[in-house]
Amino acid sequence: MLNRRFLRTQVFQALYALEQSADGSAAKIEKELLLGVVRTYDLYVHLLMIFGEMRRLAEHRIAERKAKRMPSREDLEPNLRFVENPFLKELSESPRLLAEAEKRKMGWVGENGLMTQLYKRLEASAEYIEYMAAPETSSSRDRAILVTLFLEYIAQHEGLHEHVEARSIHWLEDLDLACTMVKRTLEGMDLVHPVLDLRELEGDHGEDREFITALFRNTTANKEADERLIADRARNWEADRIALSDMLLMRMALTEVRSFDLIPIKVTLNEYIEIAKAYSTPKSKNFINGILDKLFAEMKQDGTIRKVGRGLLES
Repeated sequence: MLNRRFLRTQVFQALYALEQSADGSAAKIEKELLLGVVRTYDLYVHLLMIFGEMRRLAEHRIAERKAKRMPSREDLEPNLRFVENPFLKELSESPRLLAEAEKRKMGWVGENGLMTQLYKRLEASAEYIEYMAAPETSSSRDRAILVTLFLEYIAQHEGLHEHVEARSIHWLEDLDLACTMVKRTLEGMDLVHPVLDLRELEGDHGEDREFITALFRNTTANKEADERLIADRARNWEADRIALSDMLLMRMALTEVRSFDLIPIKVTLNEYIEIAKAYSTPKSKNFINGILDKLFAEMKQDGTIRKVGRGLLES
């Protein structure tokens, strides 16, 4: 399942778009919201395919050096540690990943320039040089070098960001999460048998869809009643004077505490305050915290909020 804060943010953006849309088509915006989940998984697969490209370029570089008119001993007896890294080999040859990439039409055909830039960054990095020069390696080191090279020299590359933005206007916002998913996948590869586990792609992502669909639809359905609740607790503020972003986040929070029994109240409160820091005004976090604190206390007292299991924790 995708990160819940990411999903909340996606719903917030969809609700904001709904408020700003001329036709007010909730069904159309919900469809786009659900497509956003698929696009995030597409980006994850797209990024994983970079490792195969890096190995291909490394092998090509070795072949070029061997084919020189007067190759040196180093050219003829190259250091194969990188291309024979068992984790890199698995990433470049995994049938499951290759099948997913083909199904999703993800790959780097036509992007040789960008891939060459990335490979040169890896090859020139202190971490790569140290890894290649070490007297010996280990499984943990073979895995760790890929994590480091990806996070420090691939994920941070401006050219990659430009490519992602050009490929999809939505992908740039998804990039941090997709990179985190790649990191989690690398670190989850077994040290003894480094098989690529793509559990991120398992199933039909039903939990993601269920969460965002319920949050979007219920927030939309309860708009008028929740706006009145919020306005009543916002001293000296009419509903139409509260910033749209603040109102949306509070409405979402009210919907979440009512709709998801397993999510603790404190988790919901903290999540929407964090989103407010990124998407609303500097004073919004305190305003939202104050209003929601009052409302949650009242809702717990009158039984509107009912939590079970994990949702009872820190409620």
